[in-house]
Amino acid sequence: MYLRDNWYVAALTSELGARPLSRQILGEHVAIFRSESGRVMVLADQCPHRGYPLSLGTVVGELLVCGYHGFTFDSSGTCVAVPGQDRIPSRADVRSYAVVEQGILVWIWMGRGEADPTKLPDTPWLADTEHWSTVSGVAKISASFDLLVDNLLDLSHETFLHNGSIGTPEVATTPIEVEVDEENHVVRVFRHMNAVECPPFYARTTGLHGKIDRWQDIDYTPPGHYLLHARIAPVSQPPLPDGTDDHAFHMKIFYGLTPSSEGKVYDFWALARDFCMGDDEIDRFLEKMQTGVVQEDVDALNILQSRTDERREVSEVSVKIDRGGLAARRMLASMTDAQSTS
Repeated sequence: MYLRDNWYVAALTSELGARPLSRQILGEHVAIFRSESGRVMVLADQCPHRGYPLSLGTVVGELLVCGYHGFTFDSSGTCVAVPGQDRIPSRADVRSYAVVEQGILVWIWMGRGEADPTKLPDTPWLADTEHWSTVSGVAKISASFDLLVDNLLDLSHETFLHNGSIGTPEVATTPIEVEVDEENHVVRVFRHMNAVECPPFYARTTGLHGKIDRWQDIDYTPPGHYLLHARIAPVSQPPLPDGTDDHAFHMKIFYGLTPSSEGKVYDFWALARDFCMGDDEIDRFLEKMQTGVVQEDVDALNILQSRTDERREVSEVSVKIDRGGLAARRMLASMTDAQSTS
């Protein structure tokens, strides 16, 4: 069961061009497009005439014209024109989705009722080009949403799966702390590493080498909003929780987790930094490295899903490093139960 009454990332703004974008979100096909005035719109991706995908149509001003027989729709999904006749059938409208463009992200409300603006995640740094430089991307994973949540809530896998980029031995050996905020639906995982090796991902971008102090603080707000606060500082000069530490380097690594259909999920990511602003070479390096890290996760999760699909019995053994992921599972299950009884 999908948690529909929530905002999910539908697209990166960089993905929107002159042609509509087709995407399947929570099992529903949608057409995402930008009108000539610059407004982002989302309609159900199926013309009611003969079912042709509207994403294969053409944007004309503020309207979307079906590429098969020319039925034309406005931003509300209302059919405003039918070729060859003045009368428009009453059943010719399509669903329109509430959408918000926030920095480099396009958020979509998948609920059946009114969109709840209070549930929209706040990501001001992704729009603050004065203080943050950002690279971004998206991957489609042929694995379940739950497997991706597990992956991101337990970063000890960096030591083994990403040992050529962000992983060092200390990520796996350093204990974590977990906080669960039931009222606000947030799972927090803290891993503070002191006097540890600086991995290539950070050595190349910060200029730090040898031993560093490295913090990983996760805020996961189910179902689809994950933020890793990565803080790097010279050894014996630890970062400060409030960010008032000019000697430290800060990254906010965002993941938008958007179920596509059963056994498939979109992994939208955006990596923002507050150092080396406007450095194109660093941008290219971080984009390449982060794309590689995400692909390693994609490959691993696809393998796990293929084993699951073979219907092999899997007996999980959970340990201390799984506490964050297990807390996320419980919170997602609680939200699903609440939805099913409402």
